[in-house]
Amino acid sequence: MNEERLPDDARADHAGSLPDYAERVLEVTELIPPGRVMTYGDVAEWLGEGGPRQVGRVMALYGGAVPWWRVVRADGVLLPGHELEALDRYRVEGTPLKEAGGAAQGPLPRLDLRRARWDGAAGAEGHT
Repeated sequence: MNEERLPDDARADHAGSLPDYAERVLEVTELIPPGRVMTYGDVAEWLGEGGPRQVGRVMALYGGAVPWWRVVRADGVLLPGHELEALDRYRVEGTPLKEAGGAAQGPLPRLDLRRARWDGAAGAEGHT
C-alpha cells in the first residue's frame, strides 16, 4: 500500500517511528519458520492483543521488510494482489498447498492450513 492511499492520521504514523504494536506483530512474523504460516487471528491471539484486522493493517503498512507471506487469511486463500509472488515463495519454502478445486475457486491453490499452520511452539522461548 503506498503512502498516498493512507488516511492522513496513518500517513503521519507511517512516516515516523514504528508503533509498538506494529513492532510486536513484525517480531512474531519473523519467528514463523519457512514453510509454515499463522493467520492474522493467530498472530493477534499469540500477542494477546488486537485482532485479525489490526494485524492485517500492520502487515499492509509495515510488512514489506518481513516474511509477509507467512501471515495469511484464515480461509487459506492467497493474498489478493500478491498471489503469484506468495505462491512462488510458498513453493520455494515447501509450504503445504491444496491444489485448486475447480472453477469456483479459480486456478490458484490455497494454503493447506491443517498442515501449514504454526502454533508458535518452536521459537516461543522468551514469549510472555
